[in-house]
Amino acid sequence: MKYLCLVYVEEKTLNALSRDERVALSDESMAYCDELQKNGQLLGASPLHPVEAATTVRVRAGKVSTTDGPFAETKEQLGGYLLIDVRDLNDAVRIASKFPAAQYGSIEVRPIKEDGCA
Repeated sequence: MKYLCLVYVEEKTLNALSRDERVALSDESMAYCDELQKNGQLLGASPLHPVEAATTVRVRAGKVSTTDGPFAETKEQLGGYLLIDVRDLNDAVRIASKFPAAQYGSIEVRPIKEDGCA
């Protein structure tokens, strides 16, 4: 079963880390992703640019509008994702709990609907 693991972190928490701590976190994350890929569990993963780079798109009454930034103000921001294919939710939670960024934020685990486009 496929799950999307959404990695949420408070950007100011990451920015408060020293350069060496950020590099170590990145290296740990890459190594973990490599391990998941070798196990055939990782389908895709990527960090995201900071929220300042986000654009929210809305369509109302046929009119398109865009807003700089994320849809909602939150303490934690979406920082990246992992798309995994595992046996069940227990496996997905186990994998999410070992992702290094979970020490600094949270990881939302959601099953993927495989019956069509959103």
